Amino acid sequence: MINSLADISLATLGGGSLLALFGAMLVVAIICIAAIYVYTSLALMTIGKKLAYKKSWLAWIPIANYSMILQMGSFHWAWVFLVLIPVLGWIALGALAVISMWRIFEKRKYPGWLALVPVAAVIPMIGGLAGIAFLVILGLVAWKNR
Repeated sequence: MINSLADISLATLGGGSLLALFGAMLVVAIICIAAIYVYTSLALMTIGKKLAYKKSWLAWIPIANYSMILQMGSFHWAWVFLVLIPVLGWIALGALAVISMWRIFEKRKYPGWLALVPVAAVIPMIGGLAGIAFLVILGLVAWKNR
């Protein structure tokens, strides 16, 4: 009977440790996502100000920031409603966003092809590096003048 109680307590301790580890990983993931959101919003807002976009505060609003990117890339803001069409609309909006970022980068005197870096994120082995590279590129475009 003592062995079975010890086994139960060890199993409970192991399950609790696993739950604590999962909770800690969840907290770290939420902090990382929030940090990336703040960084990209600040960068887009700075780019908007440097390109004389009047509503650069839209960078902080999740769907509205796409309309801001589209407008700075010389598209009409209403294309953002493509987000309401599952899959094909998302792909089309993503393509418009890449084209817009290409134009924005060129307006800031950076090579437009740098906007293609996030497209590499769909490649399994390169995905994470492409995401980090695009964050660096976005920061350079926002805060370094050429």
